[in-house]
Amino acid sequence: MSGNRTLIFASSNPNKISEINALIGKSYNVIGLADIGLLEEIPEPGSTIKENSFLKAQYVVEYLKKQGKNLPVFADDSGLEVEALNNEPGVYSARYAGIPKDDKANNAKLLKALQNITKRNARFVTVITLIIDGDVHYFEGEVQGTISYEGRGSNGFGYDPLFIPQGYRSTFAELSAEIKNSISHRGKAIQKLIAFLNSE
Repeated sequence: MSGNRTLIFASSNPNKISEINALIGKSYNVIGLADIGLLEEIPEPGSTIKENSFLKAQYVVEYLKKQGKNLPVFADDSGLEVEALNNEPGVYSARYAGIPKDDKANNAKLLKALQNITKRNARFVTVITLIIDGDVHYFEGEVQGTISYEGRGSNGFGYDPLFIPQGYRSTFAELSAEIKNSISHRGKAIQKLIAFLNSE
């Protein structure tokens, strides 16, 4: 699979798309949903992160099929699992505080839920689903850490201002993109995806 191949990433989040393009290197050109004209919100009715990841990728494959196109598509779904909250918000991480999705509201709700809790262990999990010529492949990544007592840092998105990865004192939002990508759940899953693409 050499040369510059187009990969469609089932996301309309420009932060995520640029994060993944930085990770994936020059062999592939990663484009998002806006680039293929898919502007509606993709439903995520799954009960697990893996299921939602698959459903998102499948949705885009079906959309392309209607246009007579067969291109490799990948989708990711990520969740923050906080031990003290029975692994919530989990599959509902993006819409923890309700719809529409709102990072600030999600962070505020999480801090409130953990108000009197000192054991703040958590993990971030990502599952990537790649659908290529009808074959489905899964790549998983996770990172352990803890939840800070207040939001810190201005990089990243989602729960990055609250998540302190194991072995660090900084939150994801305080770390450079390079460091975050090298240790993050999404970074680890993407590395597995890249290794697979390079072996094809």
